[in-house]
Amino acid sequence: MPTINPVRFKFMQAIITFMMMMLQVLVSAQDHIMCIQTEREALLQFKAALVDRYGMLSSWTTSDCCKWEGIRCSNLTGHVLMLDLHGDLFNDVPQRYMRGEIHKSLMELQQLNYLNLSWNSFQGRGTLEFLSSLSNLRYLDLSYSDFGGKIPTQFGSLSNLKYLDLAWNSLEGSIPRQIGNLSQLQHLDLRFNSFEGNIPSQIGNLSQLQYLDLSANRFEGNIPSQIGNLSQLQHLDLRFNSFEGNIPSQIGNLSRLQYLDLSANRFEGNIPSQIGNLSQLQHLDLSLNSLEGSIPSQIGNLSQLQHLDLSWNTFEGSIPSQLGNLSNLQKLYLGRYSYAGGALKIDDGDHWLSNLISLTHLSFHSISNLNTSHSFLQMIAKLPKLIELRLFHCSLSDNFILSLGPSKFNFSSSFSVLDLSFNSFTSSMILQWLSNVTSNLVELDLSHNLLEGSTSNHFGRVMNSLEHLDLSDNIFKGEDLKSLANICTLHSLYILENHLSEDLPSILHNLSSGCVKHSLQELDFTYNQITGSLLDLSVFSSLRSLFLDGNKLSGKIPEGIRLPFHLKSLSIQSNSLEGGIPKSFGNSCALSSLDMSDNNLNKELAVIIHQLSGCARFSLQELNIRGNQINVQIGIGIGNSLLALAFSPNWIPPFQLNHIGLRSCKLGPVFPKWLETQNQFGDIDISNAGIADMVPKWFWANLAFRELISMNISYNNLHGIIPNFPLKNLYNSLILGSNQFDGPIPPFLRGRIPTSMGSLLHLQALLLRNNNLTDEIPFSLRSCTNLVMLDISENRLSGLIPAWIGSELQELQFLSLGRNNFHGSLPLQICYLSDIQLLDVSLNSMSGQIPKCIKIFTSMTQKTSSRDYQGHSYLVNIIGMSGSHTYDLNALLMWKGSEQMFKNNVLLLLKSIDLSSNHFSGEIPLEIENLFGLVSLNLSRNHLTGKIPSNIGKLTSLDFLDLSRNHLAGSIPLSLTQIDRLGMLDLSHNNLSGEIPTGTQLQSFNASCYEDNLDLCGPPLEKLCIDGKPAQEPIVKLPEDENLLFTREFYMSMAIGFVISFWGVFGSILINRSWRHAYFKFISNFSDAIYVMAAVKVFKWHHSG
Repeated sequence: MPTINPVRFKFMQAIITFMMMMLQVLVSAQDHIMCIQTEREALLQFKAALVDRYGMLSSWTTSDCCKWEGIRCSNLTGHVLMLDLHGDLFNDVPQRYMRGEIHKSLMELQQLNYLNLSWNSFQGRGTLEFLSSLSNLRYLDLSYSDFGGKIPTQFGSLSNLKYLDLAWNSLEGSIPRQIGNLSQLQHLDLRFNSFEGNIPSQIGNLSQLQYLDLSANRFEGNIPSQIGNLSQLQHLDLRFNSFEGNIPSQIGNLSRLQYLDLSANRFEGNIPSQIGNLSQLQHLDLSLNSLEGSIPSQIGNLSQLQHLDLSWNTFEGSIPSQLGNLSNLQKLYLGRYSYAGGALKIDDGDHWLSNLISLTHLSFHSISNLNTSHSFLQMIAKLPKLIELRLFHCSLSDNFILSLGPSKFNFSSSFSVLDLSFNSFTSSMILQWLSNVTSNLVELDLSHNLLEGSTSNHFGRVMNSLEHLDLSDNIFKGEDLKSLANICTLHSLYILENHLSEDLPSILHNLSSGCVKHSLQELDFTYNQITGSLLDLSVFSSLRSLFLDGNKLSGKIPEGIRLPFHLKSLSIQSNSLEGGIPKSFGNSCALSSLDMSDNNLNKELAVIIHQLSGCARFSLQELNIRGNQINVQIGIGIGNSLLALAFSPNWIPPFQLNHIGLRSCKLGPVFPKWLETQNQFGDIDISNAGIADMVPKWFWANLAFRELISMNISYNNLHGIIPNFPLKNLYNSLILGSNQFDGPIPPFLRGRIPTSMGSLLHLQALLLRNNNLTDEIPFSLRSCTNLVMLDISENRLSGLIPAWIGSELQELQFLSLGRNNFHGSLPLQICYLSDIQLLDVSLNSMSGQIPKCIKIFTSMTQKTSSRDYQGHSYLVNIIGMSGSHTYDLNALLMWKGSEQMFKNNVLLLLKSIDLSSNHFSGEIPLEIENLFGLVSLNLSRNHLTGKIPSNIGKLTSLDFLDLSRNHLAGSIPLSLTQIDRLGMLDLSHNNLSGEIPTGTQLQSFNASCYEDNLDLCGPPLEKLCIDGKPAQEPIVKLPEDENLLFTREFYMSMAIGFVISFWGVFGSILINRSWRHAYFKFISNFSDAIYVMAAVKVFKWHHSG
């Protein structure tokens, strides 16, 4: 055994002892190292610029900043290394965040390597510039913090940066190419901003990048091929942009990629086969594009794939059987646009689906031959882990389903969600068939079919797990629903828009005859034809929401009827109920929302308020009784009842209101001073209140401190200057119109549409017409998916009309983009707006062809009457209040030569397309003949060619037709005589020929409606026809462009002006002798002065030389 040299041993012992002593010194020194004073002062300056309402910086008072919350310092130098002050701005209560601006003093923290200021509410457009001076940063997170401006090019100098998150801000501009210098970057998140332009090719230099998210911006152009250089990339998300072109094949080089989402863009062409090389891919979403061709079989190579979504494209051909290789696949979504040509189909007898043993969610949309593929449905039933199945818009019918015996199906016990909506089922036997196939369903959607007839008792007894049932938009009657009373687990029942015409007591009696009366929580009978009156509802012991809007209920609500103990929301608007509100409603202690608007209630308001004075006064947050005949004899008012409120000038309310809704109540003429005491309201409506006064400064100041506000003070006689509100305020709505305000437009109302509007996720109407708005439509508006009306006409907006207006805002009924500077073609996605009733893009610079897919403007294919108007409402849940508010829609439209205002039910009747004064070319699509409900069509002042569609007469609802100033040729279709209500017609300035068809109306129009069609003849034109042709040869004349500046009229006006001007001056000199002498004396003196001045200048120049 070797021995240790004693000298060496002692030497080693001394070294170890010395190291232990040094370690002890360092450890003990940790308690004594304090933060650097200059950095402490910098942090205090940073704090002073912030509003710290929740005390996040309350510990920032001691002398040692290294012990402050959110700060970590170096144990050796005392420099601040980490600043972590992330908040909880949008999370549930309790919130915790800061507001204000980021002070430049942070530049003092030069050793900072970690900075997290996410989830706060900062303002400022120059913050990113000075942060780029912190050269040691490795981690920077500024997400969800309301930053604006651009990414500065100086960011490229942050060579140590590994993590950069700027998501969910209001940043704009393009990504600077210098970002390619961040060679250490591993994580880059820029989603949900307003970035635009192309992805710089330099992004391919980020060799360490693992995570890249650019989703929900306004990027365009092609994906650069250099993206294939990102060999470490695992996550790539580019969805919700405007990328176009083909998906680059180089994307197949990303061998480590696990997540790929390119959905909701404008990609076209085929899916590259190289995508099958991504062996690690788990998530693939290419939906909502314009991809075409066949689905590549190479997708079957992605053995790790768990999520595959190829829906909403234009694929055709057979679904490849290689998809059966995806044994790990859990979610599969396939389908196509139903209006597009071609067909996506499944081969009957192909068993690839049975191999997807991990599949939990399956959705097929518009698969053309699914209705004939019997074996396919049986394979679905054998999937062992299937949870959710959606087969919508696949033309499924009774014959297909009922011909398959239930014994052939064996759905797994996990199968719980089935959606068969938008098919062609007619018989209620489908319910019995389903009950024989599976009893485990939790959700069942059979809406938008043609179902009718009695439901079987077997269905009600067997479906012992069903919680949500949607039978909306079918043909059921009240007596057909008896079996539903036995579904003891049912929580939600939706039977909107059916043919329920029985009296309410009978319908509810049928439902209450079984155990469903104990389980039902939400019941919706909206827009049927139910009669009778309200009855005792207490038997439905668990009911929380009941909707009976738009029926035919009448009479008085009996006193003493009881509401369910847990009922929170009761809506009976738009019926014919009379009398008042029973006192029993006031004893409903859970009631938070009561809507009885648009009935015939006629009790005094004092009585109604007294009836609700029980325990409901503590829970009721929303009471809507407008549109009734309520009598008022006390000083208070609600809704549209034209109430007169009389308050003493010094009255101080004994309460603080969260919501002030006094529209159409007579508050004036003096601005109500008692509002000064209210500092907690989140929305205020004092419109049409008879106030004729200057808005006091305290009112504007009160609003400036609100973080979230909705205000309507329109239709008064208010005057004064509108101040500039801080941009940090988030306005759900701000309505100042129809007053007498003066002074300049405040800055917050100028410029571009703010991107922050995209955060108003429940916004239904946005009217910004006739302002001075510039730039493009902000991308963030695509998040406002509940928009019904978008009117941004008469501004200076520019750019392309974004495709997402059609693909995302599918609730739109009124879209007005006229009188702007938009260019490019109409995106095909505009055709997704099946509910559109008014489309106006007139007076822009649009080009291209009118898309043929307008035939799927479903609303325009149907005729409408004023009785169909159902009103517009929105659900409010703000600052402790919830409930439903109705609102009016209005549109200012050019109608028969003048601008007119249309509102509500009248606007509903006016189904209009206005593409006039653009540069559209090509032929008028024949598909326009299917828009039978169209009332106004204006395609004038374009470059349209070809013939007028021969069957345009099918548009029998047309009242206005203007095709003038195009290049249309051929004869006027004979079918035009079938439109007997045509009030305005203009076919002038085209190349039409032949005889004007004789009919009841075409000859009644003025001849100017047909002028400048050289080969057109017949009344009302003076040119006669012989055998359908003009009697004389047409006079050839050069076409005259009405848009040219130097027309014949211009030269004539110039000549007349010259003559008048010349003789007006020189004629006076010739006639008046004294004027003539004065004129020539002035000319002589002027020439002498010029000569002397020139001579002096020349002399000085020679002298200096």
